[in-house]
Amino acid sequence: MKKKYNIVLTIAGTDSCGGAGVPADIKAISACGCYASCAVTAVTVQNTLGVKAVHDIPSEIISGQIKAVLDDIGADSIKIGMLSKSETVRTVAQAIRCADVKNIVLDPVMVSTSGHRLLSEEAVEVLKKELLPLATIITPNVPEAEVLLSKKILGQNETEKCAEELA
Repeated sequence: MKKKYNIVLTIAGTDSCGGAGVPADIKAISACGCYASCAVTAVTVQNTLGVKAVHDIPSEIISGQIKAVLDDIGADSIKIGMLSKSETVRTVAQAIRCADVKNIVLDPVMVSTSGHRLLSEEAVEVLKKELLPLATIITPNVPEAEVLLSKKILGQNETEKCAEELA
């Protein structure tokens, strides 16, 4: 008897060292016993010391990757990470709207741990308008939540209220 694996499509940038983005997502998805597929949105030049450069993948290639996966093996869930620019956010949002996938996890990656900006300021508004409404779960860290809410989160006691606002 064949085992049925849940299929998770990760849509994100790369990390040469494997600590973030598509490589880290594939590791996490696999460790949870699921089958990982991917669509790469950007190639980064980075190591444990920081991000040196970002090369955005053209939108038609991103949408083509997503369509290729969904048309063939499908997906039970989609996890979205680094999108970099407005055009990429719109491309991914359009692909999600066309997909029949109920579980959408949005990690609004905005700045690397080393401080390199990974989502343009213009793209933040597009992300809020086009992707947030499609997400089942969002996983911002505190600085990302502050950007999404356009306000400072002053302490732990505010986090529940802020989570409700984001929802």
